[in-house]
Amino acid sequence: MLMPKPDYAIYPAVFSRDADDGYYVVTFPDVPDTISQGKTLTDAVKNAPDALGVALPDYSSYPTPTPLRDVQRAFPGDIVSLVGVDLRAARRKRRDSTVRKSVTIPQSLDHAARRAGINFSATLTEALERALEHRQN
Repeated sequence: MLMPKPDYAIYPAVFSRDADDGYYVVTFPDVPDTISQGKTLTDAVKNAPDALGVALPDYSSYPTPTPLRDVQRAFPGDIVSLVGVDLRAARRKRRDSTVRKSVTIPQSLDHAARRAGINFSATLTEALERALEHRQN
């Protein structure tokens, strides 16, 4: 059974620890071929919504989530938890292209950052996201 496309979706996820490398692999029984992972359980939990956010927009209708207890019974040796994703934000993120910006910084800071291998674009993006988040709170 399929459900209409909501702005927020919640699906049960299975967090399995890989015996070879210790990473946590995340799968979604109701959304086949949707996989994520994390080096730690915390990383896996943080990454799981992105996997849903990438996979679900490709569906014409979303699969109906299986009750959590049913998934827990099917995967007794693994961690099973609900994972939610803001699909509006995921759609915006998919459409969000990058733009080139010129910035001016002190030369000494430029040299120090380059020596440290800091990615300027990633650092500026993270700083802007934190500043915007701070203003919204």
